[in-house]
Amino acid sequence: MIGQFIKIKQISLSLSVISTIALNLWASPSFAGDPFRSTKPHKIGDKTEAAFIAIFREGNYKQAQIYLEEAVKIEANEPLAHAMRASLAYSDGDLQGLKTYADKTLESAQKLMQQDPLRGNLYTGVGHFLQGAYTFKTQGAVGAVGKLSQVFDALDKAEAQDPNDPELNLLKGYLDLILSINLPFSSPQDAIARFEKYAKPDYMVDRAIATAHRDLKQYDQALQYINQALAQTPNNPEIQYLKGQILLNIGIKNKSTQSGQEAFTYFEQAMTKKDQLPKSVQISLDHDHRKVQNCLKENWKPGC
Repeated sequence: MIGQFIKIKQISLSLSVISTIALNLWASPSFAGDPFRSTKPHKIGDKTEAAFIAIFREGNYKQAQIYLEEAVKIEANEPLAHAMRASLAYSDGDLQGLKTYADKTLESAQKLMQQDPLRGNLYTGVGHFLQGAYTFKTQGAVGAVGKLSQVFDALDKAEAQDPNDPELNLLKGYLDLILSINLPFSSPQDAIARFEKYAKPDYMVDRAIATAHRDLKQYDQALQYINQALAQTPNNPEIQYLKGQILLNIGIKNKSTQSGQEAFTYFEQAMTKKDQLPKSVQISLDHDHRKVQNCLKENWKPGC
């Protein structure tokens, strides 16, 4: 369990923000404020929604931070705004910010419970997860493990409200994917099938499944899904970077100069908007950008 929490804490950013934009609904003003559901929408604040768009449509974390600074003031009862702020603090290494907004996520989720029990329970789970990430960073894995049961308990309560809800399935499905990839005797294909069927938005679903196939070293399938994600958000540097990663892995596996050159092209595209991305992503992008050049130069020498 402790080892699993170490794995899971690496996705604390993703866990709190994968509840994001459905680009196919963004064009329709009739559902403004709820990018997940085409019927029976739930209201989400405009500034919070704008932050989703900045991150997941444009890959612009700097702009999202500006929107979120406003959102946590004028949309203080929207737990997703606080969860976003907490996750960005985590990404920046701001532990006090992580704790502050993890607590606010949980507080606002509890206030939402009577009005909207599905989202109230959903973001109660997110709040516990973010608090667990803070505890992990400050006290280690042993102190944080207890939070996992609270996370899953809250998600189960949300699922009891509507097991097919797209926002719930996006969040819970992403966690199921991570667990299925890393736990023995699990079935990633079962997790992928449910995730693909019930979660929304499609762009985030395709992105998550592409990442899962990448981690499973199923690069052809990963390429299929990242192409679908890229078709919807062609200017997002994070998606360009992820496609480059997949192509680099294909190049290394097959010693393919063509795949390596294509990977370099996508890394170059992502580099033009590198300043929009979190520091941790910038560091990883710089590393892979250098790696593909070295691999091509050294003709895929082992360890290139």
